[in-house]
Amino acid sequence: MPTLRKVEIAPPATAASDPRVGQLLGTGLAPGEAPAAVIVGFPTDEGVRRNGGRPGAAEGPGAIRRALYRMTPDAGDFERHVALLRRTVDAGDLVAGSDLEADQAALGEALAPWLRQGSFVLVLGGGHETAYGHFLGHAAAGNRVEILNLDAHADVRELEGGKGHSGSPFRQALLHPSGACRRYRVAGLAPQSVARDHLAWLEARGGRGWTASAIDAERVAGLFAGLSHPALCTFDLDALDQAYAPGVSAPAARGLAPAPWLEAAFLAGATAAVASADVCELCPAHDEGGRTARLAALTAWEILRGLSQRPAPGVW
Repeated sequence: MPTLRKVEIAPPATAASDPRVGQLLGTGLAPGEAPAAVIVGFPTDEGVRRNGGRPGAAEGPGAIRRALYRMTPDAGDFERHVALLRRTVDAGDLVAGSDLEADQAALGEALAPWLRQGSFVLVLGGGHETAYGHFLGHAAAGNRVEILNLDAHADVRELEGGKGHSGSPFRQALLHPSGACRRYRVAGLAPQSVARDHLAWLEARGGRGWTASAIDAERVAGLFAGLSHPALCTFDLDALDQAYAPGVSAPAARGLAPAPWLEAAFLAGATAAVASADVCELCPAHDEGGRTARLAALTAWEILRGLSQRPAPGVW
């Protein structure tokens, strides 16, 4: 069985009237009760190294948690958000080694039981190779999944020496022998960073891509309205303009603004078709003032806030 290591991050000491996310997680679960949501970290950047990106994303899960744990529940819908957080478990980080393929398989094995029982899964990367391990969880759970990616890159590049990397997760998903990937779409593409042949390869398999300039509130709403269950949403922070997110493996010179990105994160939680999500590519060593970490944590916060808005309580 995969080994998950609990992560000890102390939330700030605050008054009872000022609770924080880190104080609330998992405090409302009865013994043996399935969590509404599960957080899992995947602290590796071996795929980034293979792809020639800036290493450091292995430190991403810890940096996201440190910022997320300090945040308060949504004051506008406090009770529902708190109730969701109290039924959300942080299961810790997968203990990763130097064998990326084994680590991705282990991540999939770890996620599959939660996906089978209907718990929402939120994975904190790690490089975007995280997304393939995330997908393997659905394949192991017997799901045929639709993938929606917010990303500056299509990430359907060829394997290197037969091995995957941070630029290949969706090629690997689309070619998986189980046929577990029903459809793949990507929004937020940087035109200067996407090969024409890669887009053609994607479109030949029923996929589609949209550039960052085409992404507004209406487009975001349409992307989520068109999803069918179960769907996997993946958020690669390099889709954001480097003015807002400098601390990523591959900064984008002309990327998304935070508003449509955070709306997408909320909808990933609120949309019943979405079974899981991940947030990837935070590189703390290059994060000026920690602002990318805070934006990554806010992304996770919005996903959980959206999840609290689903009409049916309980496990999804």
